[in-house]
Amino acid sequence: MTTHSDWDIATGVGFTALVVAAGRAVESGRPHRLIDDPYAAELVRAAGTGTPLTTDPSEADPVMAHLADHMAVRTRCLDDWFDRACSAGVRQAVVLASGLDTRAFRLSWPEGFRLFEIDRPRVLEFKDSVLSGRRPACERRTVGVDLREEWSGELERAGFDRTVPTAWLAEGLLPYLPARAERRLLETVHSLSAPGSRVAVEQLRRIDLTGDVVPKLPTTEWGVDLTALFAPEDKPDPAGLLGELGWRTSRRDLPRIAASYDRRLPSEETLAPLTGNTAMLCAELPE
Repeated sequence: MTTHSDWDIATGVGFTALVVAAGRAVESGRPHRLIDDPYAAELVRAAGTGTPLTTDPSEADPVMAHLADHMAVRTRCLDDWFDRACSAGVRQAVVLASGLDTRAFRLSWPEGFRLFEIDRPRVLEFKDSVLSGRRPACERRTVGVDLREEWSGELERAGFDRTVPTAWLAEGLLPYLPARAERRLLETVHSLSAPGSRVAVEQLRRIDLTGDVVPKLPTTEWGVDLTALFAPEDKPDPAGLLGELGWRTSRRDLPRIAASYDRRLPSEETLAPLTGNTAMLCAELPE
């Protein structure tokens, strides 16, 4: 694994946030889009990396088009998950490794909703600088800390209330974490969760990311070594740990989720191993 002390938006895992934002921008420009993110293209352009990340659907090559499909379904699924959490009375959320997530700005939130974003300080500073002057649709608070360090204290000092139900989101995070770090993260989430809390994580089943997926990405043009970012070892199913801690879990494969939105994810395209082995794991802590 690489060291992560110097993550910013143009390098390492920080750069993957730009790729995700580019995918959201491409989807947002399509006529039958599943999501509308009016900030995604602006964030990509502001990074000024010189890397050829298109935000225009008419200019998207097959790799970016497939990434946009993947991000569209993933993003819409989790947008709807937040909507259900709000309908159930949840009024507090934490986005772990939030990257360039814009849900605080682009979704409709109930009055008094509080959303915390946790990520490396330089990533949050970049996003705040680009979106300065834009008003979030909820009470947004940022927590600049590395999730591999102790972060619960920083979260509580930012105003997090562990006595009320929370919606926790780990979107595109777990593949980068070694097994011990992943377990520690989920155990910390549990320790901070009141009954009625919810968790959603994007999960990759056993797949050789470095052999089946990364070689098909334009990493030379991107100027980033993705193979050094992913956790190399096999890891236990996070559903097992959450179940041990008393959470009720459910899981849906991304292609099935896509079908529920009348969106077909290509099964034989460049990134089919990634899309076909991605699932959304959701859990609730009984009241």
